[in-house]
Amino acid sequence: MADLNDDGRLDYLVTVPGHVAAYAWDGRKLWVLKTDVRVGGSAETYGLPGHHGAGVQAGDIDGDRRTEVLFLDNDSTLHVVNGTTGKTRWEVKIPVPEGAERWEHLAIVNLRGRGDRDVVLQATNAKGYRMGRYVAAFALDELRRGNTRPLWQVDNFLACAHNGLRVADINGDGKDEIISGCILAPDGRELFRLPDVRGHLDSVFIADVQPDLKGMEVVALEEGANRVFLFNAERLIWAVDHKRQEPQNAAIGRFDPARKGLQIWCRSRYDTHQKPWVLDAEGKVIADYELSKVAPADWTEKGIEVIYAIHWDGTGKQHLAAKERHESGDVAVIDAMTGRFIARFPERADRLYVADVAGDWREELIVLAGNELHIYQNTAPNPNPNRPRLWANPVYRRAKAVWNYYSP
Repeated sequence: MADLNDDGRLDYLVTVPGHVAAYAWDGRKLWVLKTDVRVGGSAETYGLPGHHGAGVQAGDIDGDRRTEVLFLDNDSTLHVVNGTTGKTRWEVKIPVPEGAERWEHLAIVNLRGRGDRDVVLQATNAKGYRMGRYVAAFALDELRRGNTRPLWQVDNFLACAHNGLRVADINGDGKDEIISGCILAPDGRELFRLPDVRGHLDSVFIADVQPDLKGMEVVALEEGANRVFLFNAERLIWAVDHKRQEPQNAAIGRFDPARKGLQIWCRSRYDTHQKPWVLDAEGKVIADYELSKVAPADWTEKGIEVIYAIHWDGTGKQHLAAKERHESGDVAVIDAMTGRFIARFPERADRLYVADVAGDWREELIVLAGNELHIYQNTAPNPNPNRPRLWANPVYRRAKAVWNYYSP
């Protein structure tokens, strides 16, 4: 989602192998670009950006109050096109670090305090089980001039196994940090690294889980010892497991507004009859259930996938949004604490995205079904219509720009 034609409304970017497409807020086609865009797949086998990874970024990168769209191709060339027309603004091929095959994942960032004028790139190792250990930062104005010298570069980034780095200003200094199992400062210094990771990390989320702590926290899920971590740029806050079950996928939100801070919903790995659990901000289990016992009888026994926290009803309490697992199926809004289905939409959903589209700070379900986009809105009156749009929060904007299947 991005305001591509600068009319104040959010538009849609859709990528598939070989094409980048843009559609206006009301569904009109703005442009379709045939190009060798780098998009998602199995990250550990084929490289980033991972399953459902869109491989595209959008922002005003030069201060002209117009939106540009950025993407990488499979030859490590960064393309910058006009958001309204899709016409090329400029492009540059960027040298790849030794040991990597290509640059595979990108994120627009603010590293120098000048706004969205920088970009970070990530690459996996060319041989073996791929992990995104290579990260480099570039000034976009220098890249436009053909200067491909990075601001900084590292080759030991503690990445997730299935998905790319996340970015956010987690300490409130106006500059972005680069985040996965470690946290890099805007100048590339490592601020924190998770100790003793056994196996690998599956997912990473950024949220204000414990509001008494300064800044934002990071939630990471581990496959191996099957732990959930909460940490910030200074320290590991806690690490817990629930009956040694693998958390695999998660959603972070205000699922129980009566409790302090945010809650962490974990899906579990079960191929059928998923058994989710919910942690409070201190890492204590406050709910668990078997999803198939509370889901509609005709919902797939494989459970749910592509799971987001969603502001659906305007009360401030968040729910889960998800689709049927391992099939082009229905989508639903679900109570995270109980598994109760609040709304269900018959669909053939291949992809699901959640974002504030309508503009009343509640969020909508954006479904890609074959060659169609379907947008579902809560039509009930918003009980709190005057809250700021979620897009006003820079952490929200970054989260909606850099995501994939494992880390929505």
